Amino acid sequence: MKTTSTGFRGEGQGRFRAAWRAAHTPVPGVSPRARLLALAVPLTVLPASLWRLPAAFDAGIGIGERVYIVFLSVFSEAVAFTAFGLVARWGEVVPAWVPGLRGRRVPPAAVLVPAALGATALTLLWTVLTLATEIMGTTLQGAPLPADFPSRRGGWMAVSYYVCYAPLVLWGPLLALLAVAYGRRRAHSAPR
Repeated sequence: MKTTSTGFRGEGQGRFRAAWRAAHTPVPGVSPRARLLALAVPLTVLPASLWRLPAAFDAGIGIGERVYIVFLSVFSEAVAFTAFGLVARWGEVVPAWVPGLRGRRVPPAAVLVPAALGATALTLLWTVLTLATEIMGTTLQGAPLPADFPSRRGGWMAVSYYVCYAPLVLWGPLLALLAVAYGRRRAHSAPR
């Protein structure tokens, strides 16, 4: 076995690196700007995901709520990660680990339709939520925000809430830009 630069031995680390590269390495023709946008998408979601996690360990909430909070954070990051499919090979060719489909070309519409729908939904969702809760001071049902709502508490609680949730406003538009770049790239690389 080889010893790595960290001093640990094992081949699992090599597999992890290979998987990381396969998931993140852009295909030829992807602009540096599109690669940066793909990197930015999970980073726009990460602060809110991390901000929620301490609530999972608050006293007085049930196991179901704890599981939901952790699941929501992990699921949000997993969905944000799919933005890499708009710049990496696995967004154009089915990965080898998918039985029955491996190596087949992914039809552009199979990527563009979910990306466009997701970008639209995320943009509307976060725009509506921001308007309803912050500007109008109400919940989505129209009731006034409770006094213990993070932005109403003031101080560091409000600052951390805004710092962590403000980037989510960019999630939908960044995904839309990536979808447009993907569509253009795939249109120019289509077999004639």
